[in-house]
Order: sequence, then C-alpha cells, then structure tokens
Amino acid sequence: MKTFDYARAASVEEAVQAGGRFIAGGTNLLDLMKLQVETPDKLVDISRLDLDRIEERDDGGLTIGALVPNSDLAADPRVIAKYEVLSRALLAGASGQLRNKATTGGNLLQRTRCYYFYDTAAGCNKRAPGSGCEAIGGFNRIHAVLGTSDQCIATHPGDMPVAMRALDAVIVTQAPGGDKRRIPIADFYRLPGDTPQVENVLQRGELITHVELPAPPAGRQVYRKVRDRASYAFALVSIAGVVAVEDGRIAAAALAFGGLAPMPWRDEAVEAALVGQAPSDDVFAAAADALVKDARGFGSNDFKIPLVRRTLIATLRELTR
Repeated sequence: MKTFDYARAASVEEAVQAGGRFIAGGTNLLDLMKLQVETPDKLVDISRLDLDRIEERDDGGLTIGALVPNSDLAADPRVIAKYEVLSRALLAGASGQLRNKATTGGNLLQRTRCYYFYDTAAGCNKRAPGSGCEAIGGFNRIHAVLGTSDQCIATHPGDMPVAMRALDAVIVTQAPGGDKRRIPIADFYRLPGDTPQVENVLQRGELITHVELPAPPAGRQVYRKVRDRASYAFALVSIAGVVAVEDGRIAAAALAFGGLAPMPWRDEAVEAALVGQAPSDDVFAAAADALVKDARGFGSNDFKIPLVRRTLIATLRELTR
C-alpha cells in the first residue's frame, strides 16, 4: 500500500473541504488500496460524523444517514415492516462482520469485482483509461449482458442499491461549496460508454450524506439472488421486486436487477408488460422477453440471459401468488 495523508473530519463541511478520498467502513476501498488499484494521496475519515441515524419523515418515508451500518439498516423494525425488499437485499449481501462495518453511502459506491479491474497487470479501461478491456474476449462469467459498451462490460456488484432502485430512493449530497443535491437513484449511476472510469454523477469532493426512501409501496416485496454458492457471494443475477395485485390484475410493478449491468438495472418496458395484466406465465414470459431483448453475452456469461428469464418468471410467480 502506498503512503497517504490522513485527516479526521469533525463535520460534513470540514469533510467536503478537506480535499481527499472519503473513508468510513473501508470494506471496499482498503482492498483496492492494498492492491494499488486505487492510490489516493489523502484519506478523509468521515466515520465519526453525525450521519448514522434512521429517521421517519412526514410523508411516511425514511431518511437514512450515509453512515448507518448495513447491519443496523437491515435489522431496523421500520425497514423490516415497510421495506422488506431492502432488508432482504442487505442480508443477502455480505457476512455479519462486513455488514457491521459497511455503510449505506459506501455501499452505493462499491466498485466492480471484475477480475481484470483488480489485476493491475491487465488491461482495464475502468482502472486505466485507454488500456483496453481484457474481459471482452477473456473470462467474463460474472460480467454484464445489458448496458455494456466496447470499452467495458463490468457489472455493478451491489445488492442494497438494487433494492433502492426498485424503491425509487433519492441520494442526498453536499458539495465543497455548500451546495446540496437530491439525486434520484435512477440518475445517479452512469453507463460506461466511452468513459467507464466515470461511474456516477458525483463531483469532486461531493459527499453522500443521506438516502431518502419514499413512502412504502403497496404490494408484495421480494429480493431473489442467484449466486455460485449458498454462502455469501456476488450475484450472478438478482431481482428486487415490488408488485401490487388488485381485482385480479397487476396494478403496479417495480423491478430492479443486479448482476446484469454496470448499474442497478431497471427497464420500464418490463413493468409496462405487466401492469394491467392478469398474472400468468405467458404475461411473465412477455416481461422477461422485454428485459433480455437487447441483452448480449460475451461467451462465458451467455448463460445469464436464460438464467434471468427463468429467475424473473419464478420471482413474479412468488410476487403474485
């Protein structure tokens, strides 16, 4: 690990003015630093800031501090009762030890687990722009089949952000100049395009302070994760689903997907194929076809396309039974 300067921030204002890389739990960043994938000159410790509370809002939603540990968020009675899909996603995401350290804000900013991204001897446009993407034509079993580009086919690794995408979360930030933003999670992540190293819309020095969840949605909630082993592993395919059925027809649907794309993936065409329809395998298959219409495998990950079709149909059966 290369040497770096360290500062401990006493306030949000002090943190954003400090001019360094933020660290709280460090469950991803420290690994990247040890491998010299990331080599920040300065770390700004934000772990002691007053951002570790979950608060109810007047509209029935929740405001979640960026430093709320994943374990606390998953176990909060309000989250379990009203946002079951989020609690399930958090519990599926990592071991108890990691959940105790990992934070809400840090979880949103996890970086890909692409093998070539972690190998500094390999070409990776995300780590070293212009060096190529060895995953294309290489071993790409865990890689994306949606939202890719000729520059990068890495996947976003998170579980919690997938559930938050289905719940239409809003990410609240503060910039060095004092400006605050409320960014819908739908607008937070960026597809790789020609700049895969730019993964989200945060500006330099901008800090996530809170996440806002709207009032809990009607209907059943499910988080289903398909992985290589029953113990903790990153998703090959995951689905965060919220579906409401009224008078025998699907009244509302929100479906977000992990393991398929460089960001938590949501496609309006999938939900449109469901709303207004009576639940049936034919309807579910039409929604699955809409999801994979533009999917593209790269060899080792071709299996993800039929896998997500089957997983979505099974999840929709569970949500509408």
